[in-house]
Amino acid sequence: MKNLELNFPLDIFEDLIINLGWDSLENWFNFWSQKDDLFFKVSQLSSSKFKDDWVWGLILPLLSDAYKLNQNNSERKIIGLSALPGTGKTTLGLLVEELSSHLNFKISVISLDDFYLPASEMKNAVLNNPWNVSRGFPGTHSLNLMEKKLLDWKKTGILNVPIYDKSLRSGLGDRSRWRTETPDLVILEGWFLGIKPYSESNHNKNDLDSCLSKNEINFRRKIQTNLISYQKIWDLLEKIWHVKPEYFEYMKDWKCEQEEEMFKIKGSSLRDQKLIDFLRMLCYCIPHKSFDLINSNTLVIINKNRKLIKVSINNY
Repeated sequence: MKNLELNFPLDIFEDLIINLGWDSLENWFNFWSQKDDLFFKVSQLSSSKFKDDWVWGLILPLLSDAYKLNQNNSERKIIGLSALPGTGKTTLGLLVEELSSHLNFKISVISLDDFYLPASEMKNAVLNNPWNVSRGFPGTHSLNLMEKKLLDWKKTGILNVPIYDKSLRSGLGDRSRWRTETPDLVILEGWFLGIKPYSESNHNKNDLDSCLSKNEINFRRKIQTNLISYQKIWDLLEKIWHVKPEYFEYMKDWKCEQEEEMFKIKGSSLRDQKLIDFLRMLCYCIPHKSFDLINSNTLVIINKNRKLIKVSINNY
C-alpha cells in the first residue's frame, strides 16, 4: 500500500482487517488489487470523488465485511452505516451497491430518510417544533413500517421499501415511489443511526442546555423519548459502521454543499432561512455527546476535507 495516498495509521487499520476475517493487511490488499474490473468501475462511478483513502479505508473494508458476513451466515444480515448529513454516505451507498455485483452477491443500501412519514402524517409529527423544520429529527419516521419491511426481507428475501424524494413539495419532501429487490445483504444508513436516549449520568448541564432556547430544551426532551422507539430498529443490525467528523461543526458546511448540489440537479432544495433552521435542528436536536456513545463496531474519523484520518475497531 506504499503508493497509495493514505493518511490514517495502518497498524490499527490492520487490526480491523484481521478482525474482519483476513490473515493480514498484505493478503487483504493483494486480494483486492487483483480485481481490475472493480477498480475500473470505481473510476467510472465515483468521478474522482472518492480518493485512495475512501476506496481503501472505507469502501473496500465495508465490502469485505459485508462479503464475509454474507458467506459465514445462513441468515440474512443488516449492517448499519451511521454518518452525519453531507458526509457522503448516499454516494458511498450507491457505489457499494454497484460494486457488490462484482463479488457475485447483491447489497441494497436503504436510508432512514426513505422511511420518513408521508406528507399526510408528517404535519402532526413536526407540529410546534422550535426549528420550524418539515422533517429530519427522531419521531418523523414510519418505524413500524421500517421494522416490518426489514423483518419481511429477513424472512422471504424480498425487500420492498419506499423511496423519499426531498425535492418534492418545494423542498419539504414526500414519498415518490417504491423499490422491490432481492438482496443478499442490506445496509441501513442514517444520520443518527445507533443513537440511544441519553441519561443524565452521561451528559452534564452544558451538554444539554448551552445555546438552547427554553422551547428547544423542552422539545429535545420529546425527541429523547422518541428515540426509545428506534431501538427496535437498531436491534436488527448485526454491525454498525460509524463515519464521524473530527469536529461536529464540519457538518454545517457539508450540508450546505449538499443542498446546493441538489438545487443544481433538481431545481429545489432547502435554502435561505429554511436551510438555516434545518442546520440548527441538526446541530441541537440531539446532544453532540450522544454521537460519541454510538456502539459501533468500526469507527472512521474524517477531517474537514473528508479525508480519512483514522479507521479502526471501535474500542468504546
